[in-house]
Amino acid sequence: MKKEIDFSTKSIHGSKYFDPLTGAFIIPIFQSAIFTFPEGGSIKVRGKPFKYSREDNPTVHFVERKIALLEGGEDCLLFSSGMAAISTILISLLKSGDKILIPKDLYGLTYILIKKLSKFGIKVKTSNPGTENILNALSSEIKIVILESMSNPLLYVYDIESISKKAIENSAFLIVDNTFLTSVNLQPLKLGADMVLYSATKYLNGYNDITAGAIIGKRSDIEKIWEWRRMIGGILDPNSAYLLDRGLKTLKIRMKKHEENAKEIAEYLQSNSKINKVYYPGLPSHPTYNIAKKILNGFGGVISFELKINTKKIPLFLKKLKIIKRAPSLGGMETLIMHPASSSHKDLPLKERLKLGITNNLLRLSVGLEDSNDIIEDLDQALRYIS
Repeated sequence: MKKEIDFSTKSIHGSKYFDPLTGAFIIPIFQSAIFTFPEGGSIKVRGKPFKYSREDNPTVHFVERKIALLEGGEDCLLFSSGMAAISTILISLLKSGDKILIPKDLYGLTYILIKKLSKFGIKVKTSNPGTENILNALSSEIKIVILESMSNPLLYVYDIESISKKAIENSAFLIVDNTFLTSVNLQPLKLGADMVLYSATKYLNGYNDITAGAIIGKRSDIEKIWEWRRMIGGILDPNSAYLLDRGLKTLKIRMKKHEENAKEIAEYLQSNSKINKVYYPGLPSHPTYNIAKKILNGFGGVISFELKINTKKIPLFLKKLKIIKRAPSLGGMETLIMHPASSSHKDLPLKERLKLGITNNLLRLSVGLEDSNDIIEDLDQALRYIS
C-alpha cells in the first residue's frame, strides 16, 4: 500500500495545479471577474464550471483544495476574513428558535456576534470554560456548538473527541475554530468535529499581509454554505488567495519554530519574579496541560501572562518594548503583544471578564520567528522599568 504523503509535501503540492499550455505548476492569480458560460473550461468546482468570481475563482479554488487536504476534509470555502466565515456559517445553518452553545472564553468578537443573534430569535446558551462544562451544558435542545480548540486568551485546550461524541449523541453540529493550533498540531475533523473554522489571516498565511477566513467540512455541508457565500459575496479575492497559498507552503516549519520559541519564552516568564502567572499549554502548570499533551502534536506559539504590577504601569511596560510590536493579531513572523482587557475582550462586562480570569494585568504574546534570545532580552529590559 502506498504511504500517504506527509504534511509539508501536501502543503506545497496539494493543490495539484498544472497548466498544460505553459507547464506552470505555481497557482497564478486569475484576475478575472467572468468566465465563459455555460460551457466553461475543463475544470469544474462542485460540479459546476467557473462563471463569476463572486461565486468561485480558479486561484481561490485551488487553495481551497489544498486546505481541505491539509485538514482532512472533503471541501473548503475561503472568505474575506474569519468573521465573514463565521457569519456565513451562522446565517446558513441557524433559524429562529434554534439554540447555540458557546463557552464564555470564546474569542470576544465571535462571542458578541453570537449573542447579538437573539434579535433574530436565536437562543444562546453559554457555559464556563473547560471541556467538562461544555459536556454538562450539551443537551438535545442544542443545535450548534461552537468553540475554539485552544481558547483566546487563556489558551484552554478542549477535548474535541469527548465533546464530539456528546454532540453526536444529542444531534448537535460541532464547529471548532482551530486558528491557534492549525492542522499541524490538531485536526478536529478526525476527532469527530463537523466543521473547522479559521481566521486564515493568522498562522495559515503567516505574513501579516492579508485578511482571510476558511471553513472545512463535509461536501454536503460546505455546499449549503457556498450558496450563502454566493449571495452575501464574502469570497476571498484571488490576490489574497495567492498570498495565502504562499504561506501554506511553509506552515509546518513555521509552526515548529513558533512553538520552539514560545516554549523558551514561557519558561523564562515563569521564572521571572515580576510575572504573576503564565498561561501556556506546554507548561505542566497550565490547567489543560494533560488534555494538550494527550491530543496535540504541538502547543502553538501564543503565551498569555499576568504582570505582578499596578495596572497603571502596563502602558509603560509596553512602551519600553523595542522589538515586540503592540498589535491585535497573531501568527505572523513578528512577535506581537496585546492587552485583551482593552482590545479583544473589551466588550465583555468587567465582572464577567474577571470571572473568566481575563484581568487588567493580562497580556497576550504571539511569539514570532525572531531569535528567541532577542525576544527574551526585549521582555527583560522592559520589565526592568517596572516594579
